[in-house]
Amino acid sequence: MRIKVNQEGEIELHKFLNKITLGDSYKLIKQIPDNSIDLIYTDIPYDISYSGGGCLQKNVKKAVKDMNKNKETLLKGIDYTILDELCRIMKKINIYIWCSKSQIHDLMKYFIDKKECNFNILCWCKDNPVPFGSSPFLSDIEYCLAFYETGIKFNQGCENKHKYYISHINYRDKQKFNHPTIKPIEFVKKQILNSSQENEIVFDPFSGSGTTCVAAKELNRQYIGIEIDPEYYKISIDRLEGILANGQTSMFIS
Repeated sequence: MRIKVNQEGEIELHKFLNKITLGDSYKLIKQIPDNSIDLIYTDIPYDISYSGGGCLQKNVKKAVKDMNKNKETLLKGIDYTILDELCRIMKKINIYIWCSKSQIHDLMKYFIDKKECNFNILCWCKDNPVPFGSSPFLSDIEYCLAFYETGIKFNQGCENKHKYYISHINYRDKQKFNHPTIKPIEFVKKQILNSSQENEIVFDPFSGSGTTCVAAKELNRQYIGIEIDPEYYKISIDRLEGILANGQTSMFIS
């Protein structure tokens, strides 16, 4: 059952509901009422340093520049003070965060040590990774951390409970929606199905090309997205209407 917020809070929430809003999530999130969000699902800006001479760092930097010039903010991490706001707006802590390996420690420390949450580590395993020079390991895994309080309701059935997803690197989605860190919507849907009910509210404060909001819409969830970049915002709005980044209409929203 949804927790009711006061009339003023309902009005504020309605401004964001079932749409993606262009703006700064660090500011706009303060307008979202307490205890109003059922699930947060987000792909935060990765904290990846490429100031050194390693092949991996140079290739990550080049990949972002090749896809979208001047989008290096995608790799500068987040201000962790937003975590307090994310916890404030959730009814109970129920959140999935895609992050870089270097961010795992800080997120674990916050949600486990400070908030005493349960957790799981989910992985997108890529079966066709590109080798980078002399790097000791392949860049074939991306990490998604799931944190949740005791009492969160998970749905029955094993099909959406896998902690891994194996697929090719999704070049096609990157080309369709012009975003270098887009995640497989099939995997996103599995977590949303596992951790929320129909008509509940799913929130993504860094919505990028809109994957979370598209998945929520297709699964009969309500959604709220915030995106600061005007180009990605336009792509995500079009994507909700089945329009690709090149302006062509797709038969499939996702």
